[in-house]
Parts: sequence; C-alpha cells; structure tokens
Amino acid sequence: MSELPLRAQFAAALGKGAATLSRATGRGDGSVIGGRIALKVEPDLLTQLARDKRLTLVSATNGKTTTTRLIASALRELGDVATNEHGANMPTGHITALSNSPEARFGVLEVDEKYLPLVLQQSQAEFVVLLNLSRDQMDRASEINLLAKKWREALAKTDTRVIANADDPLVAWAGLGAHHATWVSAGQRWKEDSWCCPECGGHLKREPEPHWECPECGLRRPEATWEVDNSVDVVTAPDGQRLHLQLNLPGDANRANAAIAMATAAAYGIRPDQALPRLRQIQSVAGRYTSIVTNGVEVRLLLAKNPAGWLESFAVLDPPRVPVILSVNAQIPDGKDTSWLWDVDYTVLRDRRVFIMGERRTDLALRLETDEVAFEVATRVDEVVARLKAEQPDITKVDVIANYTAFQQIRTAYGRVQ
Repeated sequence: MSELPLRAQFAAALGKGAATLSRATGRGDGSVIGGRIALKVEPDLLTQLARDKRLTLVSATNGKTTTTRLIASALRELGDVATNEHGANMPTGHITALSNSPEARFGVLEVDEKYLPLVLQQSQAEFVVLLNLSRDQMDRASEINLLAKKWREALAKTDTRVIANADDPLVAWAGLGAHHATWVSAGQRWKEDSWCCPECGGHLKREPEPHWECPECGLRRPEATWEVDNSVDVVTAPDGQRLHLQLNLPGDANRANAAIAMATAAAYGIRPDQALPRLRQIQSVAGRYTSIVTNGVEVRLLLAKNPAGWLESFAVLDPPRVPVILSVNAQIPDGKDTSWLWDVDYTVLRDRRVFIMGERRTDLALRLETDEVAFEVATRVDEVVARLKAEQPDITKVDVIANYTAFQQIRTAYGRVQ
C-alpha cells in the first residue's frame, strides 16, 4: 500500500473503513460499498492497485465463483492471494479485494461477463480464464454473441494469456482473439446457445464430441492440451500425465472447473500434482453444495441461475428417493424476466417428490404442470422438512435448487453457511 500515490492510499483506506462499517452494522459484507466509495476518491484506483500484481481474471455465465476459489487455492502454493471470494464481481468488488490484500503478489478476480473488457483494460491482467457463455438475465444483459464479440476485441488489444474451454464455440471464438492461449477440453452439457457459428452465422457441425466446426467459414475447435474425462474422473495434462481428481465438489461442471484451475496454476509454474491436493480440500463455495441439518434431515444447497445451471444441478441430484425443493425469485440480481424457465427440461423430476417456493413459484408451477411434474407448494425449507418427517420419519436427505436471491435467502436463514 505504501508504494501507492497518497491519493490512492487515502481512497483505499476510506473504502476499507466503509466496508468494515457495513459489516459491523449488518448491512452486508462491505465488498461493494467499500469499492464504490474508494472509486469516488480515486477513479483510477483499480489500475493502481493491480499494477504490481500477477492477476488472473475469471469470467463465464456459470462457474465463475467456484473456479475463482479453486484457482486462488492453488496459487496459495506460491504465497498470499488477493481474491473476491464473496462474489462481488464488478470493479467495486475488485477494488475491495485488492485493497484488503495490499501485500499479496497474486490476485484472482471473478469478473461479471459484461465488465470483463473494462476490467481487463484497467488491470492489464496477465491471465484471463474463460469457462462458458449461455443465455442469462436477458432483460438486462447483452445477447451472448455480442458479449463474445466484445471479449474477442478486448483480448486482441492486450498481451494477456487466455486459458479457455475449447469445447464451447462462443468461448473458443472469443479466446481466439488473444495472442496467447491454452485450451482445455472441459466439456459443454448445455449446447442450445451454440448451434450457430459465431464467425459467420452458419450451422455448426457438432460431432463427434467434443469436436465442432463450421463447414462454411472453416472456424473449428482449437486443439486442447488439457482434457477432462468425466467417465473415469481423470484430467490429462499436456505432458500426458493422468490425474484422478477425487474432488469434494460434485458433478462434471466442477471437474471442468478444476481442470481449468490446474491449467491456470500450471501457467504460474505450479505442477498439477501440487495444485490438486489444494483443490480437493474445497467442499463448498459461498454456500454452494453445502449441507445443513434441520430437524435431523441433511439439506443440500445447489445454486442454479439459468438454463445451463439448472441442467448441471439436475445432473448432481441424489437418487429419485430424495425429494427436491425448487425456489425461484425474480429480483434485480436474478433478472426480472423468468421466461428462461421454459428453456429448462423439468421432465427429469417426474419420478421424485418436488416442492416449489419463492416469489415466482406461480411461474414455476405453470412450467412444471406443462412438463407433467407433480409438485407441492411451500414457503420455507424447514416447513418442507417438517412435513416430510411427519409422513416419513426415516427420511435423511433433501436437495434444494434455487436461483440467486432465493439461494441467498435460504442460506441467510441458516446463518449464511459457507
């Protein structure tokens, strides 16, 4: 901090004070308000805080928070890491994260998709990690093709190195704008937003998996040097080394996140066998995948904000005998438009007991009724658990899938579980 200009030092200190006050009064974790006040004093603060750090920016529609946590954990092999672990992923949050760790030589910042070009320009980050792009919050976000175009143009103007998922055509096309790239075959379960070529608009040929190419303009999947094999829980590194992941985070999506984290750590000189033990230590991320016990029943929390996220959550549900609670809100952080519910295939829930909650449970009810999924309406998780226990005393587990603010409300009800 002492090497910063006096104005920047004052701005950072003022922001930290505001963040501390916010936490002390119970208004929030202070990540946003601290950065907002600091920026008022020094608009160029992000550039100044980033100047002496080796920074990685992580952006995507899904998986940003988890992958940021995984990369930061791996990089702690080298020393302290500045990171926005609470998910405040706009410049205000980045400033708070960097101000909180002024002596850290390394930084890993989750970045909202729309802000990536701006943050890259201001921070001149050494690495940019790109995971996926799919429809999300269409009432206030750009079309994803436009986002990919902005990413591509921003990367072309820097010398940053990209670590990206080669299996997502939009991400790959954006990453091809960079001068240096490492490609990971991380998979793509949700394909409904990438049947057309981002270069010319032609229809992509998407077989055999994971290959894709455009017969019209010749755009094709880059050759990956890292590869995930979900069937055997293995990541293959560029030198041919095969590593069994054995993560404590569930599902194919988290195997992909871990592979990209290992590829990023390798770019810093950390061997995969050094990084992997650190990745295995992580069991939950900001409440995601956490299990809490209420009335003797284990309640597991899953976050799903858009069709791609719901598809991944369905993939990690416990067997059909385990009931599931679905909760949907439509507040500003969620996006007011819930039409995306119609892009999700809920028929996979027909063979299990389903409860629905949240401010937009009526929208969800209509969608489930259309897919012929039986459901029951509830208002709280503990209410559902009590009802189930009364009917089935030996029940031990319930899964919860909720979108962003619904998830945070449930998490807060249980003391903001980590």
